[in-house]
Amino acid sequence: MHSLSTNITPTMLISKKVLLYFLLIFMVVAPASAKTRAITCDIVHNIMHPYCHGYALLGGSFPSECCNEVKSLISNITTIANRQSACSCMKRLAYTKKQVNRLASIPGKCGANLPFKIGKDVDCSKVK
Repeated sequence: MHSLSTNITPTMLISKKVLLYFLLIFMVVAPASAKTRAITCDIVHNIMHPYCHGYALLGGSFPSECCNEVKSLISNITTIANRQSACSCMKRLAYTKKQVNRLASIPGKCGANLPFKIGKDVDCSKVK
């Protein structure tokens, strides 16, 4: 009968401790940063593209897929700073009054409660 030999070196112990340390750090930091990262206009554009942005610019029939984009945006703007940033970015997604009106109509079409109004005259610094 063979006995199991455990040849654990000090280097192996240190390596395991270092790996465990980094895994622990990752588990604590990663989930928090996903929801609290700063929202940029690139992120807002990527979330609202292609359905909502396309509808706002071109009109036509309302794409139901746009509602998923709106709900995704809402779930990503959980801080005041992110809501203010998203508000500013939304103002840049449409150019004409007709486009702004279409963009502003989207949350209502989706039954979604966007925490700010969409419009060129909205003061995004007052969004809470």
